[in-house]
Amino acid sequence: MRTLVITGGTDGMGRALARTYLKRGDTVAVVGRDATKAPPGAAFIQADLSLVRENRRVIEEVNARFPVVDALVLCARYFRTHRFVTEEGLEGTFALDYLSRFLLSHGLAAPRTIVNVSGPGQPDGRIHWGDLMLERGYEGMRAQFQAGKANDLLGVAFAARHGGHTRYVLIHPGGVSTSVAGEYDEATAAHVEALKRYGMPVEEGIEPIVARIDDPPAEPLSAFMRHRRIGLDLPSFDRRAAERLHELTLRLTDSQAAERH
Repeated sequence: MRTLVITGGTDGMGRALARTYLKRGDTVAVVGRDATKAPPGAAFIQADLSLVRENRRVIEEVNARFPVVDALVLCARYFRTHRFVTEEGLEGTFALDYLSRFLLSHGLAAPRTIVNVSGPGQPDGRIHWGDLMLERGYEGMRAQFQAGKANDLLGVAFAARHGGHTRYVLIHPGGVSTSVAGEYDEATAAHVEALKRYGMPVEEGIEPIVARIDDPPAEPLSAFMRHRRIGLDLPSFDRRAAERLHELTLRLTDSQAAERH
């Protein structure tokens, strides 16, 4: 029997993954905001993962309750057409879609596998080094693309530090018909509705994720578009950029911790 921790495990693909492994008899902890949506049988951890302090609390709880984690699966995301700033002063998409994944990846006590459900290797987007919080010219897709690039670099930096005991997998599940949680303007909402109509069913969408949880590659870092491998020689996986973002993220999260004391 294995132990899995799934963020965003109360909805969409995260919930479907949780149900899949609960049916197998595995121990599953789901992290989310609404306890009423947690799959029956799962250990529920309530948290707003857009807040650094909440991620740190989740890390402490998981490490205390589940000393061995076979797979950490990172699914939580939330789209915002309009810029949102958390009470900690961080841009919401960057905080939830990247910072939370950074903190949990590095904070849990040596999970055997981390599966980061993101959009690896995409040609769109970039890291806005001088404006990580997108205070100038915020757009919802711009924020999403930056978070995607940041997660690619997270995988690179993590593997360089912890590849000896944890395998890091970045994966794009393709177009899946889920709730696609978020706050949308009219045009984006129409696109989301089209995705729901024409996207693949959730149970099909999670198949490549299940495959990577069950049989992770031997390499410290790997990336997939569904079942197809993505080469790590793409600019998305630049090592110098990964180290630069890692150091910036440490300073950012350390400053949040300092402000609490």
